[in-house]
Amino acid sequence: MEEKKEKNFEEIFSEARTYLDTRVEYTRLFLVKRASKMFADLVTNAVVIICFTLAFLLGTITLALFLAEVLGSYAAGFGIVALLYLLFAIVVYLAKDKFIEKAIVNFTIRKYFKKLEEDEDDEQKL
Repeated sequence: MEEKKEKNFEEIFSEARTYLDTRVEYTRLFLVKRASKMFADLVTNAVVIICFTLAFLLGTITLALFLAEVLGSYAAGFGIVALLYLLFAIVVYLAKDKFIEKAIVNFTIRKYFKKLEEDEDDEQKL
């Protein structure tokens, strides 16, 4: 017959405390990892958005100056670009309920679940 090892209250309390400390440390490290990933994602997205915005603005100014040279009038060149923006804004306004909002929501959800899947894969590797 096997002898049953009985643990006294102090041993059980010590093991529970060790388990709890380990669990708290794991949670802290997990949150630090998650926060650092979110921060890195935020910084890289901000850089990409800034670069695209600058490229778009400079491209717009270049187009306006080119049209101004072709038409012989700065007002006409910049006016045509302004009308293009107005037309684009009207199209976006009319299509936002049908297409644009759904596309943005789907993109955001897809990106969130992809990141969640990557986190789970990283945890399984450990």
